[in-house]
Amino acid sequence: MDDNVTVINHPLIAHKLTLMRRKTASTQKFRSLLREIAHLLTYEITRDLELTTERIETPLEEMDAPRLAGKKLCFVSILRAGNGLLEGMVELLPSARVGHIGMFRDPESLEAVEYYCKVPADIGERRVIVVDPMLATGNSAIAALTHLKKQGARQIKFLCLLAAPEGVAALREAHPDVPVFTAALDERLDEHGYIRPGLGDAGDRMYGTK
Repeated sequence: MDDNVTVINHPLIAHKLTLMRRKTASTQKFRSLLREIAHLLTYEITRDLELTTERIETPLEEMDAPRLAGKKLCFVSILRAGNGLLEGMVELLPSARVGHIGMFRDPESLEAVEYYCKVPADIGERRVIVVDPMLATGNSAIAALTHLKKQGARQIKFLCLLAAPEGVAALREAHPDVPVFTAALDERLDEHGYIRPGLGDAGDRMYGTK
């Protein structure tokens, strides 16, 4: 595995992901588990955030206490499924700025088609975490990262729930400077571009649209 690809191996994440994979999981349960996993993934992907110190007064005495330094984070959700991870991440870091990129996958070509983009004007000054539950073919992620770089983003990470080896390889080839973080690396893509064994279509399961 590429050194720039991290599979976040944590018992709580593995357990919750198993519950999500079950085809009997309700829309409510799926959405709730995705939000919970987002908390855990955010904890891991932000380990390298820079800190400074601030002089504060506790109930007992003054101290130099750590706090996040400088311009902080921007989370960019690849619509629509990315919002499932985004909700949990914003709960953990409510001060983060948020951007959205609307993509859909053409069912014939499997290529990504962009229909919307709105990101903070100062995105080039922030650490950017792009989120999408599924890294399947990689086409949507590649297109989103290309667009964000054109907007000035320089410090970018990509976070997903599940990844297929084919999607990881495609993303690493197109954007070798972008670290990839995932909760699990599954076996393969099928002929329809779905991750196997996977968990189905994350957006449909999250919103109950299928």
